[in-house]
Amino acid sequence: MESIVSDVAVGMKRGSDDLNLYSTSPNSVTDNGNDSSKKLRVEDRMESPPSRVLHIRKLPSEVSETEVIALGLPFGKVTNILMLKGKNQAFLELGTEEAAVTMVNYYTAVMPQVRNVPVFIQFSNHKELKTDSTLNQRAQAVLQAVSAVQDGGSPNSDNSTLDSVLAHAPSPVLRIIIDNMFYPVTLDVLQQIFSKFGTVMKIITFTKNNQFQALLQFSEPVNAQQARLSLDGQNIYNSCCTLRIDFSKLVNLNVKYNNDKSRDYTRPELPAGDGQPTVDPAMAAAYNKDSSLLGTPSGMGAPYSNGGGFQSSLSLSQGGGAINPMSAAAAAAAAAGRMVLSGHSGCSGVLLVSNLNEEMVTPQSLFTLFGVYGDAQRVKILYNKKDSALIQMSDGNQAQLAMSHLNGQKMYGKIIRVTLSKHQAVQLPREGLDDQGLTKDFTNSPLHRFKKPGSKNFQNIFPPSATLHLSNVPEDVTEEDLRLLFSNAGGIVKAFKFFQGHKMALLQMSTVEEAIQALMDLHNYDMGSNHHLKVSFSKSTI
Repeated sequence: MESIVSDVAVGMKRGSDDLNLYSTSPNSVTDNGNDSSKKLRVEDRMESPPSRVLHIRKLPSEVSETEVIALGLPFGKVTNILMLKGKNQAFLELGTEEAAVTMVNYYTAVMPQVRNVPVFIQFSNHKELKTDSTLNQRAQAVLQAVSAVQDGGSPNSDNSTLDSVLAHAPSPVLRIIIDNMFYPVTLDVLQQIFSKFGTVMKIITFTKNNQFQALLQFSEPVNAQQARLSLDGQNIYNSCCTLRIDFSKLVNLNVKYNNDKSRDYTRPELPAGDGQPTVDPAMAAAYNKDSSLLGTPSGMGAPYSNGGGFQSSLSLSQGGGAINPMSAAAAAAAAAGRMVLSGHSGCSGVLLVSNLNEEMVTPQSLFTLFGVYGDAQRVKILYNKKDSALIQMSDGNQAQLAMSHLNGQKMYGKIIRVTLSKHQAVQLPREGLDDQGLTKDFTNSPLHRFKKPGSKNFQNIFPPSATLHLSNVPEDVTEEDLRLLFSNAGGIVKAFKFFQGHKMALLQMSTVEEAIQALMDLHNYDMGSNHHLKVSFSKSTI
């Protein structure tokens, strides 16, 4: 009986724990003899004979089947999967050899990651993947649900294995958490994605523990289970906005208002609610039907600089075709984390901020606050309307991100409104004209958070919260020093915790408004000894 010769990735030793695909147990192993000391170079990896079956190693122990399938979806139809969770490995079979070759070529230039852990992908020595579905039940059920949507059909199936998995859905209501929320995720985006699996009745969105979350109710529990199996762990957009999905303890949602935070699709007559804005037309336009499933938000720059057509993990409608290979340069830039914070954008990068406290606000304070979500280039407080300002971000993507996080926040005692401006740029005052310091050009500021490709700041973009993350703290600064500093900024420090060997800290103010003011006042504060304090919002609590 033939067994797999070790499928080895770059720099990995050949092991003795590889699978015999034709055995009756997915845990059967065979010995690979005396090859344990050999390593493969990059060129060895590329010379492996192509196969539709790919061997994936070094997976995180908590990985889901959906996340493994998602690695292959952008390249073509996924036809089989075998999970070896005990060995942190999986085998993935694509519909065509061409799709598999494209996938290996792409991941040669870009290190694939699952849950921020690098994984290793190589051609298997087998041309097809034979699995015992009774021993691979959950993985097969997930694959069938995803495949049905890939083919443009309903994710229903007469298959008894799939039915048995779907039968255990405890509720029609899903709880959805969005991790790494680089782009704003609207209620309409969620409806477009989840309606692929059945009738979406109601959605409520909210922020909890400094994370964007949603409750979504289907008409039937089976549809909720299908959506959870297929979408848990996938990205709404390329490399970001990761869905974490579980069942809610609720079985029915009580929606009082139809607005940009909640919607009952069975009761269109519901009011928008006092003080609750309806869906912003500009935001709604940015998420038209063509943007669904969802490589890059409509009207925003493509995350990759060439025309390779690499789509999001959730582009489930592409059928069996493979994408064009991306250039190594574009792939490397994407892997470096540049995303779309630089480049062209179809919408304006200028924001109009209104209802400001004109006695307190300054261009510097707006630059610091909006700089949490992008690199603000210019800020102009309007001369004849000093409770309003124009802020020019680097591009439209950053403008959308800042708008989604800051619209409706309280700043200096007033709830600010943030919308997209019709202006394409903020004009500087004519030379020799004194505009009383109302316009500032920050283009060359050293305080931009996102200029450096691959910066950790890309992964630490969170909504305003009462808890602040402090970094670049000098060794001789004590907890009492920092508590006093932030108290003097005009608030009450409720909790404090050092970590990372005193270099970083979490500090909790009594309200989000106080934290916003403290961030504006104390980000880049000179602590002495050439240490400037770095302040950002945290998703953690103390």
